[in-house]
Amino acid sequence: VLPFIYRAIGSKHLPASNISFVHLDSHPDLLIPVNMPADTVFDKETLFSELSIENWIMPAVYAGHISQVVWLHPPWAQQISEGKHHFLIGKDISTTTIRVTGTDYYFLSDGLYVPADQLENQKPLNLHVILINPTEVSNSQEENGEVASAKRLKLNTDDTASTVSASSSVVPGDLDRSTPSLKKKEVQSASAPNKAETLSECSASSSLRNGECPIREVVKDVCQVLQKGDAYVLDIDLDFFSVKNPFKEMYTQTEYELLQELYNFKKPHRNATEEGLLDCVENRVHQLEDLEAAFADLCDNDDEETLQKWASYTGMKPLVQLVHSLKTRMESPDYEMVHQAGLTCDYIELPHHVSTEEEIEGLIQSVKVLLKDMPKPTLVTVARSSLDDYCPSEQVDIIQEKVLNLLGSVYGALDVHLDYSSTSSF
Repeated sequence: VLPFIYRAIGSKHLPASNISFVHLDSHPDLLIPVNMPADTVFDKETLFSELSIENWIMPAVYAGHISQVVWLHPPWAQQISEGKHHFLIGKDISTTTIRVTGTDYYFLSDGLYVPADQLENQKPLNLHVILINPTEVSNSQEENGEVASAKRLKLNTDDTASTVSASSSVVPGDLDRSTPSLKKKEVQSASAPNKAETLSECSASSSLRNGECPIREVVKDVCQVLQKGDAYVLDIDLDFFSVKNPFKEMYTQTEYELLQELYNFKKPHRNATEEGLLDCVENRVHQLEDLEAAFADLCDNDDEETLQKWASYTGMKPLVQLVHSLKTRMESPDYEMVHQAGLTCDYIELPHHVSTEEEIEGLIQSVKVLLKDMPKPTLVTVARSSLDDYCPSEQVDIIQEKVLNLLGSVYGALDVHLDYSSTSSF
């Protein structure tokens, strides 16, 4: 998605700074490439080569382009605590990498937290996390024609794809790799440090989780955020509507549980001090470095001697059972992929919810109400997320059709640029 945003900045369709970013996705995608030098953001081509599906937004924040992010998430995605999060992103003076002052478990568990006095070239970020519930589509509504237009939308795909608008650009693209990559998912409890402010009385997490917050209240909150920016990008990942955890199909339940044990994130105390947060991050970084080194070693030689050497490390005992299990099922396990899977296993699984047709339609209805009452975006980007199996391949085309028709019904004629392989079965 980021190359399209940069292209729009280059062509002056988007301003170079103070952009608001509205992100509909089952994953926040707000991580940071852990070892990437911060100055890489000023070398566009190198930057694009360093990014992956889970970490492409925050470098654009550090570069000064994006100032507000709204993550609109479905009920099954709870990786970051509900509400407003205000924190700094900048260059860590000791490592020259990009780091944040955000204390949500999402950032702590990836070792991304540092105190503000350790950051230079600081940029503030306003992050708003808001739940979108599906609108119930009842039989009586359908009979009354209230949602009949939405049901008919799928008949009009060709019209939508062939129409042109001067002010809206829709860019669907399968931007994910052909093998699953890391998408983050840690849930933060209400007692976590530096708990986020709630957006409004209606948007408080308790109300949201109970499904009591009408979508029009969400509109109010989002519009308040958009007023702070000079333009906004609407980014829709189709796995917002239906999502799979691809690693669940690659490993047995026992293997997955062993990964969870190995990669378990030890949370800080409820009211942790800065020193406590730094200790938490330091321990986490060492844990992940050891695991990465272990699996890199196993890539070269996974004999019993190598395995027992690593299993003797603190917390690494489950490695023996995991590797034995993998080797009984496959001749040469892909240990690099095993590590990638482990990185998604801190203390809760990646979102996995293959939606029914009714659930997809309910979310389409909610998004339609939301977009109708929001100002028109400068750019709309759509990611299919199907090549890596996050959006179920058997549903992705149906969801894309519904989304494109939804956008056409709200914004009128669209200039649609398809940017994925025509040879792909997805």
